[in-house]
Amino acid sequence: MAIEKINAELKLMDGLKVEGSAGNFKITMDQAKEAGGDNQGMCPGEAFLNALGGCKCMVAKILSKSADIKLKELYIKMEGEMDSDGFTGKNKDAKIGFSSIKTKYNISADNSEDEIKNFINTIESKCPMQDTIVNDPKMDYELNII
Repeated sequence: MAIEKINAELKLMDGLKVEGSAGNFKITMDQAKEAGGDNQGMCPGEAFLNALGGCKCMVAKILSKSADIKLKELYIKMEGEMDSDGFTGKNKDAKIGFSSIKTKYNISADNSEDEIKNFINTIESKCPMQDTIVNDPKMDYELNII
């Protein structure tokens, strides 16, 4: 498969609510009430962790057959640490984004522990969303005044 362009469109709604769409699918993001939102959806950090964890689940499923992993069940829990004082400017020394992200794999497969550990290492190295974080993509923007 050649390089493909993946698109998403997002619109700021009332308060901090953001509606995003890609293809025929929509997502609502918001902040908790204590953060100034209306708690109408996941915050962007939660959506980000879901995208990363979801990608790892899909990579596991796609690669399990070729890796001879007899995958029965996979449950992933993502944990991220972020200091919101970074992006708000309250703490100029704080990192703006996640300072750490941990993936907790819960897996059932008819394979040895070593085979499963090697498979998890493969998932970690082949996940496109993880690669995007580890190997910075070129970032750019375009401005349209409306």
